[in-house]
Amino acid sequence: MKRFSRFTVLVGMCLAGVVHVPAHAVGSSEVEPVPIEVIGQRIEKDGYPKGRLGDAVTPLAYRLDLTIDPAAPRFSGTVEIDVSLSHAAKTIFLHGRELDVDSVFVRSGGHTIEGRWSQLDVQGAARVTFAEPVPEGPATLVFAYEAPFSAGAAGMFRVQVDGAWHSWTQFQSTDARAAFPSFDEPGFKTPFEVTLRTPPDLKAIANAPEVSTIREAGFDVHRYAPTSPLPTYLVAMMVGPFAVLDGSVAPTPRRTEPLPLRIVSTRQNARRLDYARENTGQIVRLLEHWFDEPFPYPKLDQVTTPVLPGAMENAGAALYRDDLLVMDAKAPLAQQQEFGRVVAHEMAHQWFGNLVTPAWWDDLWLNESFANAMGYVIGQAWRPDLDIWSGMLDEGFVAMEMDSLVAGRAVRQPIATTAEIDSAFDRITYGKGGHVIAMIGAYLGEERFRAGVRRFIAAHRHGTATSDDFFKALAEAAEEPRIVPALRSFVQQQGVPLLVINREGGRYRVTQTRYAPLGVVPPATQWLLPICMRRGRESLCQIMEGDSAIFEVSGDDPLVPNAWGTGYYRFELSSRHWDALISGAQNLTAGEALSVADSLYASVLAGRGTVLELARLSSSLRHHADSRAAFAADAALSKLVRKGLVDRVGRSGFVRLRQRLYAPMLRRVGFDPRAGVYASEAPARRRWRSALVAVLLGTPRGSSLRRQLQEAAEDYLGGDRAALDEAWIDHGFDLHIVGGGEAAARQLVQAALASEDPVLRPAALAAAARSSKVAVASWLLDLDDPRLRETERLDILDGIMARSVTRELGYDWIVGNLDRLLAGSEGPFFAARTAAALGQFCSVEWADQIASDLRARFRGMAAALQLERSIEQVRNCGVLNKELGSAITEEFAKLK
Repeated sequence: MKRFSRFTVLVGMCLAGVVHVPAHAVGSSEVEPVPIEVIGQRIEKDGYPKGRLGDAVTPLAYRLDLTIDPAAPRFSGTVEIDVSLSHAAKTIFLHGRELDVDSVFVRSGGHTIEGRWSQLDVQGAARVTFAEPVPEGPATLVFAYEAPFSAGAAGMFRVQVDGAWHSWTQFQSTDARAAFPSFDEPGFKTPFEVTLRTPPDLKAIANAPEVSTIREAGFDVHRYAPTSPLPTYLVAMMVGPFAVLDGSVAPTPRRTEPLPLRIVSTRQNARRLDYARENTGQIVRLLEHWFDEPFPYPKLDQVTTPVLPGAMENAGAALYRDDLLVMDAKAPLAQQQEFGRVVAHEMAHQWFGNLVTPAWWDDLWLNESFANAMGYVIGQAWRPDLDIWSGMLDEGFVAMEMDSLVAGRAVRQPIATTAEIDSAFDRITYGKGGHVIAMIGAYLGEERFRAGVRRFIAAHRHGTATSDDFFKALAEAAEEPRIVPALRSFVQQQGVPLLVINREGGRYRVTQTRYAPLGVVPPATQWLLPICMRRGRESLCQIMEGDSAIFEVSGDDPLVPNAWGTGYYRFELSSRHWDALISGAQNLTAGEALSVADSLYASVLAGRGTVLELARLSSSLRHHADSRAAFAADAALSKLVRKGLVDRVGRSGFVRLRQRLYAPMLRRVGFDPRAGVYASEAPARRRWRSALVAVLLGTPRGSSLRRQLQEAAEDYLGGDRAALDEAWIDHGFDLHIVGGGEAAARQLVQAALASEDPVLRPAALAAAARSSKVAVASWLLDLDDPRLRETERLDILDGIMARSVTRELGYDWIVGNLDRLLAGSEGPFFAARTAAALGQFCSVEWADQIASDLRARFRGMAAALQLERSIEQVRNCGVLNKELGSAITEEFAKLK
């Protein structure tokens, strides 16, 4: 699943550390002494396993028979789980959260034993206690129960769309237990036989093909073929009056039969599903070629929902937020890029994550990091004109900001308890992990890297594996044993390597240390570093061991310390070498340009680099063929402004620089906000125009742009959808509020809540949230409208916290409402998003304030780590501002 890119909603520990058992849980809420018959399961001091269940009871197969009416507040079912007991036991631990279990019994050795169900904590640890010991060997657990639908995108959730109720499931990582009793761990892979009983004429979707539908007792009974072995988090069940577009993926040399493919969405999206059908098939075929084997499952459904924050790789039934699939060929390039990247990501998971699954959550990083890298690799192969690949490196460099903090974690972290799992879904897993995978792939070369991946999948097909299994497969296929310690050095320790490079005659001495911003002394860290350098056409790749090493790279061109930008490291150069690299920056590859901009920006944060150097890099890169690379240095300067390090006079200098560099370029490419005007243009030119508009809107030269976009937005909202291309909808809505004030913001919110359009609705809510109008922000924070979804409330808070004018209002609201919000079903998700938003302040005083107000209230939650990161970010920014803020703003003021 994508989060950084891919978020999940997980139930966290309660604030006071007191275990709460829902009143409706069957059986005693008190934790009884653990019987001596429980053998082989990890028992904590409270009398039950809070992490891995152990091997005392192993699930072998599930049979789910669920009655699902999305229009009702609850669903019900009967679940049978075939298990094997390693020893006789009166107590079995498993998982179930907020389930009303009516009955539970076990069939074993020809007779039935009644049991008693208890939920033990808010994470969903559960226990069944039997009247007599269950014998060693095979048995079948049988549960009858009902449970509530979730209002948020976790477990089995429902949403009313266009007047009709629909339900979907999202189980990663530990939310299957909210839908059925289960052994809810990735290491337990079993077949599932699913039966869904629904109101008549609704569509019902599961992982496997539907084999029959009959009408029985007023319900449609949908039965599905048994699945291949799956972990619980990949099980999927969707029910509703969906629009379904049928299709297939044509045969390939690796698959002799067509692969059934359907695109499934809510009915108002029915006319915009063709794009997803045609292009999903192309991506599947590319992945079959890459893995050299057919799609692992007998059919593929691509399903959308309006409330999922990202996407989820359910085997054979992937789930996406609406706007990731619902579009046509005229959609904005950014939306098409996201389609290619995210669909390639989720489809890569079908092999890497689904066919082969992590043995436990501490290896989640491998699952997500690999798929993240493949999303960019296959996305680029699908549509080279969209330039998807450089986004992979950009995401990695963004992750370095988080990874450079002292508060943090390694990519691969031990997961001891369920409460810790949520912390693994962050930029370190996706951004850093994906970049590290790309670095190793670039060092080995595609052929050797792909051979290692294929070896890994062949060895663990339909099973589970660990990071060490993957490392071993790569090393054996590449015949390069040092890859194993190199990978471990990046995934088992925190931090960003910093290479200090000095010229010694005709050679370069490279010394490694750990990067840190100004005023921070990080722990000593050393990596086994795959380094690639380039001078002109000559390049050299080698693994660096120890504190320093000598590199000999021939040629007369400036040294490029991170050839192709695939290395997960930053670098420092002498002033003379920086000057040479900056002067020739337009000849860098896109990845190299991103690497240079990131390292120079990091040097400024560390108190060594200068704003003037970044400005010269902006000038040098502005004609780069890749738009992301062309604006990389400008983006770095913009981040310094957004941090609050630059006063009004300094910002005026930045505006002058932007006007001088980019206004002539926009005059050459032109601008017209109407829909489809540039649809026939090359994507590269369209990307350039979008970037130019973004940087010039806030300048005096952007006045005509502002006027055009404001007028186009008003016509669009008045019913003329051709007046504003969706590529400009964010800018247009922002300017609509600038022109119309508070009334326009309220109008925009009402238009959003009345719409199910997957582009208009989120864009309108986001524009109102970031309006920088205190009255609008206050109204939005307390808006009581049933049409506003929980995930949208979080998006609104993000927008309010992103603007300096409304940030303190947002902070006060968080402090005043935190207990109430954390107590709800969305509490842990709210905590994680809130903790990240707090990192946008910039002063030592604010760091102290946040720590004083919130540290104790986040204690024991997975989001506590993100809170510590934010506190450190705020403090680091404050230290930089105190020590160098005046110098930075003076340099900005000198820009022309």
